[in-house]
Amino acid sequence: MAHPSQLGFQDAASPVMEELLHFHDHALMIVFLISTLVLYIIVAMVSAKVTNKYILDSQEIEIIWTILPAIILTLIALPSLRILYLMDEINDPHLTVKAMGHQWYWSYEYTDYENLGFDSYMVPTQDLTPGQFRLLETDHRMIIPMDSPIRVMISAEDVLHSWAVPSLGIKMDAVPGRLNQTAFIASRPGVFYGQCSEICGANHSFMPIMVEAVPLEHFENWSSLMLKDI
Repeated sequence: MAHPSQLGFQDAASPVMEELLHFHDHALMIVFLISTLVLYIIVAMVSAKVTNKYILDSQEIEIIWTILPAIILTLIALPSLRILYLMDEINDPHLTVKAMGHQWYWSYEYTDYENLGFDSYMVPTQDLTPGQFRLLETDHRMIIPMDSPIRVMISAEDVLHSWAVPSLGIKMDAVPGRLNQTAFIASRPGVFYGQCSEICGANHSFMPIMVEAVPLEHFENWSSLMLKDI
C-alpha cells in the first residue's frame, strides 16, 4: 500500500499492473530524453554567439523534426494500445463477484454461490486496533483466491461511484442502472486497499475497499464457513 512521501506507484500485485508500471517507466524515459534535448537546445541558443544571416531554411532539419516526433508517438502508442486490450480481456473467470456501490459503503455478492454476500463498511477511527489503517479498514473484506482469474461486476444503487484498487491496476466506474465488468489476477497473497474514486456525496472519503488474496484452499474454507453462518 501507499506510504507517506511516496513518489512512485504502489507495488504491483497483478500482471496488468506490472505492465502498467513498465509502460510508465517506458514513457517517462522518453519524456526525460525529450526534456534533456530541449533544455540543451535552449542553453545552446542562449549561450552561443554563432549567427548566419544567410541561412533562411533547411529542408533536412524540417524533415527530421517532422518524422522524429511521429516515431516517438508510435513508440508510445503501440504499447499503450496493447495494455488497453489486455485490461479488457476476460478469459474464463474462475470466480465472479458483484460489487455494488451505495451511499456510503460497498456490498459484495459471490454469484457462483447461493446466498453468499455481505456489506462492507468502513471501521470507525475509534474502533481501530493497533496496526489497522485509518479510513482504509473495513469490517468485511472481499476474499478472493490468488492466481485465479477473477471477474468483478460493478454497479451502483444510488449515485456514481468508482471501484478502484491501485495495486491490482483496477479502476471501474459504478453507474446506477449499468453493469460494468473488469477482471484481474492477484499474483501474490496479501491485503490490497482501495477507495471510491468518484465523488459521491458527503461521505465519499469513507467507503474504502479491502481485497484479500489467499490460497485457494483457504478461500474454500472461508466460503464454507460463510455459507454455514448464513
